[in-house]
Order: sequence, then structure tokens, then C-alpha cells
Amino acid sequence: MMEVEYQPTSLKDVLIEMKDISELMVDLAYSAILFESREIAGEIENLEEIMNRHTYQARISGMLGARRVEEAESMSGLLQIAESAERIANSATEIARIIRRGAKFPQKLREALPEAEEVTVRVEVAPHALLDGTTLGEVKLQSRSGMRVIAIRRGNGWIYDPDKRSVIRGGDILLAKGIGAGVAPLHTMAGATPEPHREWARAGCVDDLDRAVALMIEMKNLSELAVGLAYTALLFTNEDLAREVRALEGRMEDMRYQFDLWVLEAAKRIENVEYLRGLLHLSSFAETIAEAASAIADVLLRDIEIPPVFRMIVRESDEIITRFEVEEGSALANRSLKEMSLATVTGMVVLAIRRGGERWTYRPGRDERLFAGDLIVAKGRRDGEEQLATLCSGKNT
Repeated sequence: MMEVEYQPTSLKDVLIEMKDISELMVDLAYSAILFESREIAGEIENLEEIMNRHTYQARISGMLGARRVEEAESMSGLLQIAESAERIANSATEIARIIRRGAKFPQKLREALPEAEEVTVRVEVAPHALLDGTTLGEVKLQSRSGMRVIAIRRGNGWIYDPDKRSVIRGGDILLAKGIGAGVAPLHTMAGATPEPHREWARAGCVDDLDRAVALMIEMKNLSELAVGLAYTALLFTNEDLAREVRALEGRMEDMRYQFDLWVLEAAKRIENVEYLRGLLHLSSFAETIAEAASAIADVLLRDIEIPPVFRMIVRESDEIITRFEVEEGSALANRSLKEMSLATVTGMVVLAIRRGGERWTYRPGRDERLFAGDLIVAKGRRDGEEQLATLCSGKNT
């Protein structure tokens, strides 16, 4: 058992780290499945130890920081958010452990993962390519390609969660996550040739495993959306978004039931059911993420006071959340997300659009057209936020 000693630190800093690490662990868990990597799975287990230390620090800081009932209520909301990040991290660790024990996942699933809304790719940087010898900050990779580097393989070692000061060198292998449209620009900057697109097997009769895999991709997309909307709801004190997160949790429960049923039906026609065991763990993983997101949103729905420090936590984390109104005469007005290549140009992923002050559109597609007065909620890097602000402003036309 790891012995943890309390170190005086601010609760804000601890929660920023917990948010960032839990999201990194989710990305690495899907990467470990996609690339069948026990090494990446091992890093998830290492990150779990760091999360355990942060969880301990958060609890002690919370108890020391509350001297009155009002302060205790406010602190309870922050601790509920910390516990949600811990649940996400623990679930990612369970995926890592079954991978380390040799769990298998169907080839259909690994071929379908690139069909998710946010994909993970692996690319090798060629010597003398645009990325060779630059830092991630200098090249502004995410805002130029829409892809965020989550790990760098250099020689026999890994650099996990690199920051803007991290230098990329020829021969490095990058694991990057982002929108599908950013894959080609990333390969161009790395001087690499994209792998040909492969359609996962759907020919002939669609069987129960096909259905389960397609549903698993949808569960992955919805669970990640739920987390983004949950933090957005608290950041902007928006109960509509919080209720949507709760509704997503309910949908996930129904999807988990249907998913498990299809996997069990598929077992009747598959010789090696070992390949199905991992799928059952994966459905639990996605559902747990959605449940944790609902717990975050619950802070707002139960009218627990949200201290001002929460805004700092979200705004100072690796991926920030922002919102802008599309102004009359702006570059985005009367244009679709596809026409503007918004995700690729800014590196920001649009979570939701509000139109007419009432209707929300969640997970907008690339053909979604924007109009003056629309409110955009997006997540991404800070430099991408600046570009999005420029595109939304009518003063720059």
C-alpha cells in the first residue's frame, strides 16, 4: 500500500491536476486498446498512483479549508467534482489492468475506433519535416491541425502529456487525439503518409457483434460529450446543460443494457469468447464516465454553491472550455462548420450550439450552419480559443 503524506498545497491546483490526469487516462486507455499496447496500459497504472495522492490531498485540503457551514457546503461541491475525476481514473485503470493481463478486443472494434468523433492516431515524424526540431507551442499543432499530442515515443521511452515546451524530433512517434479532419494536416506536418482508410467489416448480414461495436463507438462519443457538458454547465451556471448531462446518463444505461445483450448473443457464434470479455469491460468504462459526469452536473442541480475558484480550475486546465456568440458580419455567420473547417483551423471541438436563446444542438455535425446570434460552446487549447474569438467577431470583417 502506497504511503501518502499530506503536503500543503492549494485545492485549486490539486483539482486542476486531477481533471487533467483523469482525462489523459481515458485517452490513454482507448490508445492502449487501439494499438494493443501493454506499455501504455502500464503508464495508466502509474498515473493512478499520482491520482491517489491528489485525491488524498484534495480531501485534507477540503477539511482544512471549511470553518463555517457555508464554506463546508461550497467545499462539498468541489470534493464531489474531485471524486468524479477519481471515478473516471479508477475506471481507466481497470481497463489498463485487463489489458496487462492479456485481455483481447475484437479486430472490428479496433478498426471502428477511428470512426469515433474524436479519433486517436499514431504518426512517425520524418527528419527535416515541419515538426522536426520545433516545440508544440511554436508550431501550434492543435490550432493548426485540430490534433492534440497526448504522448511521444522517443527511442525506448515515452513522454506522456507533453506541454507547449515539449520538443518534437525526427523519428519520434506521436500519439495524437482530435477530430478526423485533422489527421491529414498532422501527417503533412510530420512528413508522413496517411494510412489508407479502412472500412471495418460490415459486408453481408450485420451480426450482433457489428451492432455491439457500432453501439460502443456511440457510447464512447456520448460519455466524452457528457464530461464536456458537465464542466460547461458548472462553468456557466447553466441548468439546461446540467439536465442534458443527466439525460445522457439515462441513455447510457439503456445503451449498456442493449450492448451487453448483443455481446452475449454474439458469443453463441464466436469460438474464442476471450475477445468479447474486453468489450464488456469497455461498456462499463463508458457508463462510469457518464455517471461521473452526471455527478459533476449534480452539483449545480442540487443548488450547491459553486465557488469562483471552479472557473479558474476549468480555465487553467490543459483543455479549456469557452463560449462565444456569433456576431453579425463575422466570418462564421451563415457558414457551416465544414465550410470553415472550424475544428481543423482552431483546434476547438464544438460541444453545443444554442440558437434563439432556447434550443440547444448537441454534438453538431460538420454540415451544421451557424447564424448571427448563435451561442457556441467549445473545448480546446488557449491559442485555438483566440482564433475562435476572432472568427466569431464581426469587427474583423
